[in-house]
Amino acid sequence: MMLIPLIKSNLVIFYYFGAFLPIDSIFSTQGIMVMLLAAYALAMWMFLTSAPKVYTIMVSDLEVARQFYEGLLNLSVADVPLHYYYNYEQVLGTSGVDPMYLSSTTTTTPRLGGGEGLWYQLKKNTQLHIISGASYGHKNRQRHVCFERQCLEEVLLRVQARRLRYKIRRDKPLNFLVKDIEERVIEMAEVAD
Repeated sequence: MMLIPLIKSNLVIFYYFGAFLPIDSIFSTQGIMVMLLAAYALAMWMFLTSAPKVYTIMVSDLEVARQFYEGLLNLSVADVPLHYYYNYEQVLGTSGVDPMYLSSTTTTTPRLGGGEGLWYQLKKNTQLHIISGASYGHKNRQRHVCFERQCLEEVLLRVQARRLRYKIRRDKPLNFLVKDIEERVIEMAEVAD
């Protein structure tokens, strides 16, 4: 046993180090299980905090959206983040499908209802997930709808940086129009809570 001195008013008191740190209980079955759970919790925390932030935009037409985000905004195609991939796999009940058989170059992702999705890198640790499902706007206008203002502000900054024609219709909730290559008007709208 190791002795640790404690000096108090000119008296030296020795304590046994082993009395405060029960080594035998740490290496017991229960102690090892607790250490494994703590290591697992730390690994999950590190995984989830390093995962990219994902914004979702619902669009009227995925092909028009692909042309807009890849062509005009010049966003690079991103891989589906693991936390989204595994969540979809659990929801669909396809846990028997090995991810090795799925192409990593495709921009489509499995969704409920069999629809497609597009994934783009918006910033360093921020991705844009484009899904179908938005209705067409006034005069069959393409509509891109988002629930997060920060997402649309990032897209607007990208539109401004690329010097595309746009018009801000409303600031709160954010709503602006932008023209694509084929002169189609795309309405970008924030959904108010």
